[in-house]
Amino acid sequence: MKEQLYTIPVNDAFNKECECPICAMYNELETNAVQFTMGPSYMEDDIRAMTDELGFCEKHMRQVYKIENKLGQALILHTHMVKTNKDIRNLTAGNKKSGFFKKQDNSQLIDYINKLNDSCFVCSRIEDTFKRYIRTIHYLWEKDEVFRSKYKTSKGFCTKHYGVLIKEATANLSGANLDKFIEDTNQIYIENMERVEKDLDWFIDKFDYRHKDEPWKNSKDALPRSLTKINSIYEEDMQ
Repeated sequence: MKEQLYTIPVNDAFNKECECPICAMYNELETNAVQFTMGPSYMEDDIRAMTDELGFCEKHMRQVYKIENKLGQALILHTHMVKTNKDIRNLTAGNKKSGFFKKQDNSQLIDYINKLNDSCFVCSRIEDTFKRYIRTIHYLWEKDEVFRSKYKTSKGFCTKHYGVLIKEATANLSGANLDKFIEDTNQIYIENMERVEKDLDWFIDKFDYRHKDEPWKNSKDALPRSLTKINSIYEEDMQ
């Protein structure tokens, strides 16, 4: 089929020699979102309002910190801290004991902190596009024989994104297509996990003096590939 704009990043990811093309897609989205965050956009009022409200998760704050724009990061953090401190002052100011035996009600404060800890501007910016990419995978698998072949001959997926593919398939596919997609995906995942498991096993055996003169086979990079499979850490981030 003729490649359309929304299919390009999906096909590009499945053309990569990596242990999880979904990780590759997500990594590119993260990179673009972090660069957007620390580009000129952080001076725009609507973007700053969102970063003030959402903040950043630990992972993405580390990525933001690596960008050479410390003033921009300081400005974002400062206005976020101003808002957070104001909100918490307001929540705690009205939280007084109303009786000798009554305990303080901290439920609103705890809810606010939990919501703050679970939110992230970069994650939020990625989420909708990532879901569209997953829908595109299911669409291409159903409509494009070339992509279906590429999907079946891929190196599989990390456990997290294997779960995403199965879960979202129920919304994007139906009937025999849904059953076949799940069957194929289960097989691709298991076969490739077992492949990496064997490579990791031989990597461990190579530390035994009895195997020191034997070839490494495909195990030299088994450890970072295993981290991709198990922890969704994209391989290029470990190079």
